[in-house]
Amino acid sequence: SLIVVVVRCGGTTMLSPPIMLVSSALALLLLGAVTTTTASSVAEVRAVTTEEEARHLMEELDSRGSLECTASVKASWAYQSDITDEHKRAQLAAQIKHSEWAREKWERVRAVPKSTWEKFQDEDLKRKFKFMSILGISALDNDEFTKYNTLITKMQETYSTAKICDFRNTEKCDLALEPDLTRIFRESRDYEELEHVWKTWRDNTGKLMRDDYKQFVHLANKAADRNDFDNMGEMWTYGYETDDFKEEMEKLWEQLKPLYQQVHAYVRRKLIEAYGDDRISKKGPIPAHLLGNMWSQTWGQIKDLTIPFPEKTSVDVTPNMVKQKYTPKKMFELSDEFFTSLNLTAMPDKFWDHSIIEKPEGRELTCHASAWDFCNGQDFRIKQCTDVTMTDLITVHHEMGHVQYFLQYQNQPQIFREGANPGFHEAVGDVLALSVATPKHLKKIGLLQEVHNDEEADINFLMSMALDKIVFLPFGYLMDRWRWDIFSGETDMKDRNCHWWDLRYKIQGIKPPVQRSEEDFDPGAKYHIPANVPYIRYFVSFVIQFQFHKSLCILANEYDQNDPVKPLHRCDIYQSTKAGNALGDMLKLGASKPWPEAMKALTGGDKMDAEVIREYFMPLEKWLIKENKKHGAFIGWEKDDDEEYCIPASDTSGGSTNTVHMLLILPLLCTLFSSL
Repeated sequence: SLIVVVVRCGGTTMLSPPIMLVSSALALLLLGAVTTTTASSVAEVRAVTTEEEARHLMEELDSRGSLECTASVKASWAYQSDITDEHKRAQLAAQIKHSEWAREKWERVRAVPKSTWEKFQDEDLKRKFKFMSILGISALDNDEFTKYNTLITKMQETYSTAKICDFRNTEKCDLALEPDLTRIFRESRDYEELEHVWKTWRDNTGKLMRDDYKQFVHLANKAADRNDFDNMGEMWTYGYETDDFKEEMEKLWEQLKPLYQQVHAYVRRKLIEAYGDDRISKKGPIPAHLLGNMWSQTWGQIKDLTIPFPEKTSVDVTPNMVKQKYTPKKMFELSDEFFTSLNLTAMPDKFWDHSIIEKPEGRELTCHASAWDFCNGQDFRIKQCTDVTMTDLITVHHEMGHVQYFLQYQNQPQIFREGANPGFHEAVGDVLALSVATPKHLKKIGLLQEVHNDEEADINFLMSMALDKIVFLPFGYLMDRWRWDIFSGETDMKDRNCHWWDLRYKIQGIKPPVQRSEEDFDPGAKYHIPANVPYIRYFVSFVIQFQFHKSLCILANEYDQNDPVKPLHRCDIYQSTKAGNALGDMLKLGASKPWPEAMKALTGGDKMDAEVIREYFMPLEKWLIKENKKHGAFIGWEKDDDEEYCIPASDTSGGSTNTVHMLLILPLLCTLFSSL
């Protein structure tokens, strides 16, 4: 799924980079700008005393803001798609220029007292002032700002250019994450090979940026403090416009935890059958390298080991895609046609001309899938090193969902060209993917020959979905739980790696395949940490996309809770213009209204509710409870006897972080979204 930078790094869903989707103003918050102001910019600050004058001010700032954003995003795209020293220097120069504009804009907005704009009758105008009244990273001085962005760029480059050596041929040391390591995790069932890849990737990424991240945290904390936030975590969650946001996220996770524990127990038993109980304890956490994914965030790549009824037709259509000679271009065209079947907007010609949908030869680039808005209402792109697999087909829909959102709100003022909240942006493409992944739809497009609508086929399909959707939830939650703890100083920086593994054990029920220590920095092996992309948006997305899906399925006459032939998990909204029009109406709002209003326009409710997920997966949950009980599977996990997963620091060097940190979401600036 991660929009950057403000590109939003959107990306696959799984998941992707990028950004806090709050508003361009708030995004600036995330991005950053310089503190110094020139004499000329100060001179431009004029008194605004009436609502009409304030409206003209906002129109002026919005118009210029689009131009400034476009220039910055172009430089970021050039660097992210071709990592060279020249492009790096150009990107930093563009960021500094944009930050100078951000400071100027902030000065002009600050000249209008809050006591004045809060009395305006125009709610949209008040909302614009609210968004633009926070300076963000721009609170850093020139030297600090340059250092801040240099650190992010350095960490991203470490991640994006990392290579490891082959397990069986130590002379071959050119294996990249995409496509090499991803394929190994998908295809290999060799315990030692997977352990080698898992460990070596972390040695060559996170471990190398451990000290850089500490410096980065210090600077980000400084910026948050200057913006009157207690910590950077507070600054990040500000965009959700929910006072008790962190508590709400914890409640949602507690609602979903029982279902996850059932899936975890079932998968652990199946892995024991494959690898033996000498490597996996019947009551312990699962070794992280055995779940088909570099970060254990989704487990769909081990369907072959976990499918409940293997004699039934497989719902993984990757072999059929290869057999039918699918290409990345065809995958994107298929996604585009789904959107247009709903009466939504087709991708413009510039999208096809400028997007990068296959990994180019002869240059380094950031392969993490991302969707880009160039802030001019005309130029929208995706950058993705697409592989011909069903997983990437879902990712394509995720990224195309970001671009569809861009297209729908392109007529909003620049400041409102964002999702209603960051999770909304991540949810759009995933809502369509819930239909695309159904056996019914896969048959329509010729990727399945036959569809069985019996209980066993349903359980197979729901298990396939759960290995992506349900198992992602704890990971989607703990990524920012960890950063919130670091930002707030609740966790000392010297304990940052062991705290990571403490959360992964407690929340996710996994453990490292080899012992870790505070010499390692395993969070940095995941793109969104060095790129500084907030991650809770993906957790939010996985909750609300099912709420959106249910409402759209009712409109499409594809779901009836009283009709056993129309369960929610079989719904396919393809070609329903009624559903598409309703979705489009919500997307057109952008960030112009608080997210509860946008949600209510589509679903009739204004709360995030995890019960719809439980409803969707209810047949599977009932089956898992019986199956796990039949086999005596332990529900939950306990620590292995006398095993220490992470050796804590032996000294107190490193200090604690008092203020909070991490704001910027990449040094990019205008609008990019990444995948998970």
